[in-house]
Amino acid sequence: MLKRIHILILFMSVLLICSDLQIVLAQELDEMSIYHLPAKWETQNGNVVNLSDFKGNVLVAVMIYTSCKMACPVLIGEMKNIEASVKKKATGDIKYILVSIDPERDTPERLKKISQDYDMTGEQWVFLRGNEETTRDFANLLAVKYRQISPKDFSHSNIISVFDKGGILVHQREGLNVDSEETIDQIVTLLNTKE
Repeated sequence: MLKRIHILILFMSVLLICSDLQIVLAQELDEMSIYHLPAKWETQNGNVVNLSDFKGNVLVAVMIYTSCKMACPVLIGEMKNIEASVKKKATGDIKYILVSIDPERDTPERLKKISQDYDMTGEQWVFLRGNEETTRDFANLLAVKYRQISPKDFSHSNIISVFDKGGILVHQREGLNVDSEETIDQIVTLLNTKE
């Protein structure tokens, strides 16, 4: 009898391992996923991360720079408003990612100060700094255009992008002070989708 129980336990263990393997294989990344980008990023807390570290989260991303006095404060405010609206309608794994287009000046300390100044210190808020190449690659992926126009200023697109849990771009909203309802609805739908 004891031998049969051991065989049954062994058989069930093999089945569990196989089902776990099937789940992993089913979660292969789409070729268009941003999680394929090999770049390393530094957070506002000085941690080094890959975009793939956020796999399984809905991502809402925007590109900013900390010395911006015009568009970026508006974009930051819009990200906060989106987060507040989404939080009322859905829960789930989500990250709001703010990527610096000025990695030379936007140190982790400056990014942390901005996160504190705007009360964006929860774990859902991630400020990222790459190098010139990784920043440009990320911007190109999002169709965000930017260029330095003075030692401290940039001209840049104002785009908020939404990615599904697999890192696929599914929605973009362009412009400042634009209605965010469609963006919020898209995020809520993604959060409520079981994968």
